[in-house]
This record gives sequence, C-alpha cells and structure tokens, in this order.
Amino acid sequence: MKKILFISFLMFCFAFNSNAQDTKSLPTQYQEAMKKILSNVPSVASSSASQVLDFAKSLIGVPYRYATSNPDKGFDCSGFVNYVFSNFGFKVPRSSPEFAKTGTPVKLADAKVGDVLIFTGSNPKQRRIGHVGIIYSIEDDGKINFIHSSSGKANGVTITPLNDYYKSRFMKAVSIVE
Repeated sequence: MKKILFISFLMFCFAFNSNAQDTKSLPTQYQEAMKKILSNVPSVASSSASQVLDFAKSLIGVPYRYATSNPDKGFDCSGFVNYVFSNFGFKVPRSSPEFAKTGTPVKLADAKVGDVLIFTGSNPKQRRIGHVGIIYSIEDDGKINFIHSSSGKANGVTITPLNDYYKSRFMKAVSIVE
C-alpha cells in the first residue's frame, strides 16, 4: 500500500512540475513517468522468493542438528525452513507436521520456486509428515531441486533433486510467498 501511495505521489509531482516549454502532453508525461517508476519496482512475489532462496543458499553447509533452528549450532529440517522464512517476516511453523496447515496448498505440477515441499519421515510407508524443504529451482524439463537440512549423507543444509526416493515420500506442496 505504501508503494502505491508513493508512486501516486511521484506521478502527481511529475504531472504538475512540468515546464511551460515542455512540448509533451500530460498523458505522455504520465506514461513515461509510470514506465520509469514501474521498471524499478520488481514483482513482490518473485523478488521475495528470490531473496528467500539467496538467503537459504547462504546457509548451505550448516550442519544438521535435531530440534535446532540456530545457524551457529545447526538446523533440523523444519528449523531451517522456519529460520529462512522468519528472516523475511513470514510466520511459519517450527515443526514439520504443522506445515500441512500453513500457506496455500498447490499441486506439485503447479508448484513454484520458493514453495515448501512436505514429505513423510525417512520411511515412506509411514504416511506421517516428517520432513520439509523449499523448492530451490525448477529446470526446463520440470525437474525440481529443493534446499533442506538433511540428516542423511549430506548431514546439513544441501540442495537435492526431487528424485524417486523423495517422490515416494512426497505428501504435499504449499505456497508461503504469494
């Protein structure tokens, strides 16, 4: 809302601060001013997702540590996702199961970079939520990579492809950054 008011104020200033010698019409001046202003205002959702992911990537290598959301000590999966989103003012849960009730559910085919993926725990046969990560990239062929804190081989914050193992554990995707 503040951006809209600021843009309106700038347009008002541009419109009434023109020289008498200026040959451009008021609508032309308005259009040029709007183009200049709007070219510097990125899409809120895409810039937010980009900032979230840049920040998340800066945490790669922080070790896995159960029940922790402190980069100095380590992260568990939900602690990592909570820490990343909270850094940008998003209110998200601290435990993996609570993510099922957060954000806006999206189909995996419609998921976008910055959405949260929700998985079972390490046993895909037990259909209880136990792991979360953030979509980091979607390749041209549709392959998804996600960033998460893993207790597995990487033992910390890492980027992983949504491979068959994780697909078997996939339960839901939710959008936090809208």
